[in-house]
Amino acid sequence: MEIKNVLCKLVLTVALFSMISCAKDKITRITPDDSEDYIENTAFDRTVYVDFSEGGSAAVGGTNSDFTVSVSGNGVTIVYAGGENVKYELSGSTANGFFKLYSYHKQAVVLNGVDITNPNGAAINIQGPQSAPSVGRRTFLVVNGTNTLKDGTAYSSTPDGEDEKGVIFSEGQIIFSGAGTLNVTAVGKAGINSDSYLRFMDSPEITVTSSAGHGVRGDDYLIISGGTLNVEVSAAMKKGIKSDGYVSITGGTTNINVTGSAGYDSEAQDYSGSAGVRAGTYFSISGGTVEIANSGAGGKGVSCDGEGRFNGGTLKVTTTGSNYTSGDVSAKGIKCDGDMTFSGANVSVNCKAHEGIESKGNITITGGVVYSYSAANDAINSAGDFTISGGYVCGHATSNDGLDANGDCYINGGVVYAIGSNSPEVAIDANTEENHTLYVNGGVIIAIGGLERGASLSQACYSASSWSSGTWYSLTVGSSVYAFKAPSSGGTPLVVSGSSTPALASGVTVSDGTYYFDNTLVTGASVSGGTAVSLSSYSGESGGGGGTPPNGGGGTPPNGGGGAPPGH
Repeated sequence: MEIKNVLCKLVLTVALFSMISCAKDKITRITPDDSEDYIENTAFDRTVYVDFSEGGSAAVGGTNSDFTVSVSGNGVTIVYAGGENVKYELSGSTANGFFKLYSYHKQAVVLNGVDITNPNGAAINIQGPQSAPSVGRRTFLVVNGTNTLKDGTAYSSTPDGEDEKGVIFSEGQIIFSGAGTLNVTAVGKAGINSDSYLRFMDSPEITVTSSAGHGVRGDDYLIISGGTLNVEVSAAMKKGIKSDGYVSITGGTTNINVTGSAGYDSEAQDYSGSAGVRAGTYFSISGGTVEIANSGAGGKGVSCDGEGRFNGGTLKVTTTGSNYTSGDVSAKGIKCDGDMTFSGANVSVNCKAHEGIESKGNITITGGVVYSYSAANDAINSAGDFTISGGYVCGHATSNDGLDANGDCYINGGVVYAIGSNSPEVAIDANTEENHTLYVNGGVIIAIGGLERGASLSQACYSASSWSSGTWYSLTVGSSVYAFKAPSSGGTPLVVSGSSTPALASGVTVSDGTYYFDNTLVTGASVSGGTAVSLSSYSGESGGGGGTPPNGGGGTPPNGGGGAPPGH
């Protein structure tokens, strides 16, 4: 038994040495275990009390021989070498202080109505053990009462070999919980910054205002599953929420306002824009409510290097900045370099200067509500295929295509309201110049501006040669009635389609029902009055999309018509 214990200690010592010596390789990064992120699942063996005193010195109580405590005025540094789970409760106020902790153990930092300003760096700084401060562990940050944390413009006291990147900084994970309020003001670096991951849980209200760095940054990933998070960022090129990994929103209320312009990033040696949310691997929303406003030149609402997954919750994006001409940084609503899938979220985008929603891969919509308005480019654009088989979808572009696929476009189901500008732009476009095709196989379709020429229409489409701006129309398909308001401008013709021959009426009166797309489409409405509109058979535009399709144009696709090709 004694030999076995010695071996176990040896194995643990080697493992700990490896974790410390390889700290810069971030070997402590872990996949989140939901049960471990809940503070109620952790028992704390000891509570240490830190009380800051304006005009005096901070008082520290509850320690033992495992703690080395250094107090200089209201600057508190604690080195913990024990093996217990410790809770640190902070209270009081100081205009020149900080709380700094060196520990390689799970811990909680409880904010009990504390007010800390550090003119020389972070207000709260969680490091690993002194021998390897860049090795961190999970810290529960519990928000009770009303709390205020601020940094200074110059981080002048950071020891060599250490990081200190924000008002709240940790080398390890930070899990926010509690039911109080926390106001974070950053004038030197970021507001909240973790070199591992961040998670927001429970019901605190956290407000982060940054004029220097990112608002909230989790290096590995960032999860919002509860509470209220308000972020305001004004510095050039900075992001409201940023992660080199993924950003996942499953609950809570998040409000982000970004005003910073694009600029030249000397470290990356490239131009970069601001963003409400910036994700490295993927962006996901499956619950909660997110509202993003970005007024910076070249600023985006959501920017992601990988996939965009919109499975639930509500996301509203407004970008009002112009494009940044130096470096060609575009001000887009939502832009993902990978595929985008919409299956249940309520997504609304209003974009002034460029595409509202853009994927450098494929776009697939199977459910939810997707509304995008662009005053300068395509409302929704995919570099690859664009498939709609369910949900409610609206692309409204005042100077380009409503829905635009650089690959094939498949309308298989759902309710689609698309508005494009005058020829050669159309309401629904596919890249015929590269031998791609628009396939209409199902769904309810309202297309102001017509369909891409050469469209394959297995479901019959009909057109009205003219329409009146600002007028309410009703579209009846079988027993279902849809009401829509025509825009102030757009192309012709007005094209409609459904599973049975539709009936169209103009000048109707609409009441009740469920409203979509900024109150321009209504389902289940009571419709009265109006004048019947004559419809004629429609096969596609003769000039839409610009360029000549492989077979010379017209309404017949290269394979002679019919439905989608095999596999779609």
